[in-house]
Amino acid sequence: MKKTVLRISILLALGLVQKTTYADFTYGRPINMGPSVNSPFDDAGPSMSADGLTLFFGTDRVGGYGAYDIWMTTRVAVNEPWGEPINLGAPVNSTGYDFAPSISADGLDLYFGSNRNGYFDLWVATRATPEHDWDTPVRLPATVTGAGITEAGPSISADGLSLFFKAFERPGGHGGDDLWVTTRPTRSDPWGSPINLGSTVNSSHHDHAPSISSDGLSLYFGSNRPGGYGDWDLYVTTRATAEDEWGSPVNLGPTVNTLSSEAIPCISFGAQALYFATYPKPRGGVGRSDLWKVPILPVVDFTGDFQVGIEDLLILIEHWGQNEPSVDMGPTPFGDGVVNVLDLEVLMNYWGQELPDPALLAHWALDETEGDIAYDSAGVNDGVLNGDPLWQSSQGMKEGALQFDGQDDHVSTNPALNPAEMPFSVFAWVKGAVPEQVIISQQDGADWLLTDSQGCLMTNLESGGRGRGGPLMSEMLIADDNWHCIGLVWDGLDRILYVDEIEVGRDRQAGLMDAYSGFHIGAGHDLDPRSFWAGMIDDVRIYDRVVIP
Repeated sequence: MKKTVLRISILLALGLVQKTTYADFTYGRPINMGPSVNSPFDDAGPSMSADGLTLFFGTDRVGGYGAYDIWMTTRVAVNEPWGEPINLGAPVNSTGYDFAPSISADGLDLYFGSNRNGYFDLWVATRATPEHDWDTPVRLPATVTGAGITEAGPSISADGLSLFFKAFERPGGHGGDDLWVTTRPTRSDPWGSPINLGSTVNSSHHDHAPSISSDGLSLYFGSNRPGGYGDWDLYVTTRATAEDEWGSPVNLGPTVNTLSSEAIPCISFGAQALYFATYPKPRGGVGRSDLWKVPILPVVDFTGDFQVGIEDLLILIEHWGQNEPSVDMGPTPFGDGVVNVLDLEVLMNYWGQELPDPALLAHWALDETEGDIAYDSAGVNDGVLNGDPLWQSSQGMKEGALQFDGQDDHVSTNPALNPAEMPFSVFAWVKGAVPEQVIISQQDGADWLLTDSQGCLMTNLESGGRGRGGPLMSEMLIADDNWHCIGLVWDGLDRILYVDEIEVGRDRQAGLMDAYSGFHIGAGHDLDPRSFWAGMIDDVRIYDRVVIP
């Protein structure tokens, strides 16, 4: 399939004339941090230690001291799972709200917002070494925490000399919540009077919870300004050097942001991952508000074919020794301004690999050999087997497949897509011989891909409301007991059906019906007994973009 790579270039997105260049990179698909970290309650305000082994966050889960407490979870290595979260206890936590922590690069200072004195101010707890207990927190001086003003969401710079935070209706601001920064010459000096980041960064709405990158050149934050994808979205502003002004904020886009709220980000040390909170859960999370991780990946696929090979290497060699941002990846993810051996090392780490498509929302390869779970390798939309479908480990078009009996077998999944929100594509391999059966449907929506009375491919996914367009039919037989690759694409204007990379149906619609529920693979949306698929299904993929076979 022809695919276009989703590349986010700081150079192009922000239009900066820069003294320091940055490589292209992609924001990967958000990954829920799972039930070992998240709870059924509100979990938000993450802060990652510089070594990536300790995550601090705020939560109102059971077992705390107050309304919200600061907890932490640890892991023994960056590729190992997170352990059971632990409450930091007193004196860090109080009977009030203690929230949105920010850990210093050396792990000895913990800044956070707290209303333990009756109103929200910025506080800092310190310790002598990472092995020592935290001392009693100290409220930041009055030069920073204005009387009667709400300050929260702090972010301490890697050198410990700049503290970014949000303040509500502080004099000199531009909106409800604004972003501010206070600085000091050395870590032994007092903090100076805060400076508003200005109208380029702040809006007339609410801008809050900033997170400064370890190089001090990127500032991530949440905002409910107009033009986003949901109630609150994540944005980033950058600057060429620490002495330059901040550029116009850029929305992180629909890969990260949803119709719900994304907020309180934390950019990891080295900017290889972004952590944040989403509420309410739009992607099938654990609680009311969950912690998520987005990998920030260098673009090593220069040709856009999702394979790293000789053509990509030749492009890198062509720019050897040059200041070429599009192939300057090392050190990851932003590069260092010159194409050299560091970039070659990054490229070779991906040599011969098929790279993930950032637009791939869900991928049920159906290659399992046992069990009742069909795993989603692209996201968190794992499917549950119902009835008794059989794993066929060597009978699929792409390794294994799943055999359905046409009576009650089907797979039910978490929500992955609202068809009314954006262009999308869905593809699957199928083999069956019975007409009028459903291959993919949405549980409270429509039958997306099915066969008509003659066994030809069709879709019932149509416009909502009074302007419904009816089903889209094709004359392409797929119920012939042969393998076929079938697909449905919505480009924002047209519905398009594909069979074996050939367009077999197209019409124009006034939008599509609104639904955000899970899917049925191998059955109709209402589980009508006549809708169950008899045959095999393999390699089901859903993209949040147009894919042209």
